[in-house]
Amino acid sequence: MKFCSLVPLLRTLGALCIAWSAASCDRQAAAQELTPNVDINQFQNPGDFKPSYDFNAPPEGLFREIETAGGCEEELGYRRAHEYVPVDPRQTFRPETPIVYVVFKTHQHYESFQVFGVCFPEEVHGLDPKTPIAQDVVYMALEDESGYLKIASPPDGWKPGKYKVEIHVGWQVNEISLMGTMRFSVPSPADPLAPASGSIPPS
Repeated sequence: MKFCSLVPLLRTLGALCIAWSAASCDRQAAAQELTPNVDINQFQNPGDFKPSYDFNAPPEGLFREIETAGGCEEELGYRRAHEYVPVDPRQTFRPETPIVYVVFKTHQHYESFQVFGVCFPEEVHGLDPKTPIAQDVVYMALEDESGYLKIASPPDGWKPGKYKVEIHVGWQVNEISLMGTMRFSVPSPADPLAPASGSIPPS
């Protein structure tokens, strides 16, 4: 008698298990339809991804600020440290400009290194864009958080056109030392928009 009374209960439990299993399969099928196997860049929010580092643009990361200028000067910083600041920042220079300055500030660092500036005639008539025409290097000690590079003009002056200065960090210039690229241009001497000539050495 006791066994017979359990039969309806077992049948009810079995039916519930079958219904739960079917519902679970339906949920899994729906989940597969809602989340197809797509590329991760399409699946996640594109705003979560930062663009890749551009070595053809002004350097970032280590550098807080960097710009080309007609000169630079030294002043006392907020921590009573000596800082170099640009004077007459610009991206256009006269052909007779003797020196183009690249002035920069860095974040705090925990070892010394060197900063190189290698100048190429990017779009200059008659010059090979792969052959450097000027180079400078500055040593950065542990306490240094600013500095400058002096890109001297060729013996016959700057030819009209566009120039780029590759910025390298390390102890030598190679493929993995490149941090970014600065650019400046030299208009024709007859161009009325050309800035005044001359460079201002650090005081």
